[in-house]
Amino acid sequence: MLIAADKFKGSLTAVEVAERVAAGLRRVAPHVEVEALPVADGGDGTVAAAVAAGFERREVRVTGPLGDEVTAAYALRDGTAVVEMAEASGLQRLPDGVFAPLTATTYGSGELIRAALDAGARTIVFGVGGSATTDGGAGMLAALGVRFLDAEGEPVAPGGGALRGLATADLSGLDPRLADVDVVLASDVDNPLTGPTGAAAVYGPQKGAGPEDVAALDAALGHYAEVLEKAIGPRAAEYAQSPGAGAAGGIGYGALVGLGASFRPGIEIMLDVLGFAPALERSSLVITGEGSLDEQTLHGKAPAGVAAAARAAGKEVVAVCGRLALRPEALGRAGIRRAYALTDVEPDVSRCIAEAGPILENVAERIGQDFLA
Repeated sequence: MLIAADKFKGSLTAVEVAERVAAGLRRVAPHVEVEALPVADGGDGTVAAAVAAGFERREVRVTGPLGDEVTAAYALRDGTAVVEMAEASGLQRLPDGVFAPLTATTYGSGELIRAALDAGARTIVFGVGGSATTDGGAGMLAALGVRFLDAEGEPVAPGGGALRGLATADLSGLDPRLADVDVVLASDVDNPLTGPTGAAAVYGPQKGAGPEDVAALDAALGHYAEVLEKAIGPRAAEYAQSPGAGAAGGIGYGALVGLGASFRPGIEIMLDVLGFAPALERSSLVITGEGSLDEQTLHGKAPAGVAAAARAAGKEVVAVCGRLALRPEALGRAGIRRAYALTDVEPDVSRCIAEAGPILENVAERIGQDFLA
């Protein structure tokens, strides 16, 4: 049996989900063989999933989204680095209730990539999601040697808001090692950089941006793309409309245009990196899940990716979740035979969040009774 679930955000890490599910299954079938492979889709928790799969955790001091120094981690194994932008530039790095939609920077994400290069990485899986930023990846590129200058030839200030004053972009100082490294942009969203489905309009409000901020950021990102087009040619405009360009406040665009990254759905590349295929071969039943199984799950989230891969291999899949908002027919189309929610055991949502671990063990016991007894 294979447990390949994502985190229950705000309650349990993916590793903890696997531990609790395994404990519940063993109450029913003490000798059942359980293999745990915590998964992630490129957002927060991606490095932890890689470490759980055997990657080495590396820590480095980098610049946080507000400009202060933070300790961030990436994962490394056999020349492949898993870098999670949220480690350096995520909402998790902001004090409670503090947002900086116009000034938050991705500079630390660039420093994380530089650390991976220093460590000899030949492939970098760059997981993006959960960002506090909307700077189009300009901070990241600046940390890797790009110069973004205003009309007076001075560096523009950090953050997406300052990009409206950008006059020139000089990429001649970009770290030359990137030319020999395979960078994969791993994301669960395919938004373009700008417009009504772009980085600012869709995700800016989650980062504290009001309507005026959203309009200012969208215009600034559009101007940023125009300046980059003057610097490197038409492909800069093409990348702005590419799937994933709007991911994580536009850092996807920075990765595509500056790092030469290729875009892949986050769960797809992470399953490859984590060794999901051989683990799947060894299993008869797969248990996946995340905190909320809803419409978003069906659009590139980890459980959908796990279920699709398992169904292609002819393996049965069930899911665990805190909250279930999908009808059985939608689950079936996704390749999930049945979903078990914490709210089935404890209707009080606040208790489900506070006591997610023990309740999940009870849910897993039910799965054991249904499939192992």
